[in-house]
Amino acid sequence: MFLLLAGMTAVGAVTTKAQCLDAAREAALAASRGEAGTAAGARTAPPGAVVTVSLDGEVVTATVRAPVRALGARLPQLTVSATAVAAVEPGAPEAQP
Repeated sequence: MFLLLAGMTAVGAVTTKAQCLDAAREAALAASRGEAGTAAGARTAPPGAVVTVSLDGEVVTATVRAPVRALGARLPQLTVSATAVAAVEPGAPEAQP
């Protein structure tokens, strides 16, 4: 039974990780084009996720962190994160977090 719960939690964590990566990619690309990156990432992020976007010179970095609910009351809560980086596009308005 424990192995089943652990396996289902692992599948949930992998799925959430993929959603975080997709949201981070969307946020970084939107911010590099001068759009609101945090809002773009939040639209595709899993529930309960935190999206952060930072600008360092000509590089935009977006990070998405989301909790993974462990199946089973006694298992610790997991947090997965994903980061994406994009170069600021030439001629685009000021990159926005």
